[in-house]
Amino acid sequence: MLGAAGVDEMIAQLRAAVANFPYPNTYRPWPGPNSNTFLAHIGRQVPELGIHLPSNAVGKDFLPGGGWFAAAPSGSGFQVSLYGVIGILLAVREGLEVNLLGLSFGVGPGQAGLKVPALGSGWRVYRAAVAALSGC
Repeated sequence: MLGAAGVDEMIAQLRAAVANFPYPNTYRPWPGPNSNTFLAHIGRQVPELGIHLPSNAVGKDFLPGGGWFAAAPSGSGFQVSLYGVIGILLAVREGLEVNLLGLSFGVGPGQAGLKVPALGSGWRVYRAAVAALSGC
């Protein structure tokens, strides 16, 4: 748990991360930069936040400055991405994700389970698969 000094330091880190966002006046719905790109940037700059964006958060894989390699938004792993169009993410919190044209496929840790485009991850994917297999 953070004490007062820890909170003050985190607020200072957040302010610096916001000030250093490389696209403050640019917005593209796909592949980014957009609001999910912003949150991913904040997570990379302040990994103590442990930000975990859902697999269907379009724009989270758009890396700043045209970079190809970065820490995962949660700070618990790494990702390789080509302008948010194609890439791979491997992290403790996110699991394994393969991104192709903004669609993420993968396997998440724990109960998050399978990650499927448009459905996201977890129980929604499980219920959709059961319904499809049972003919409901």
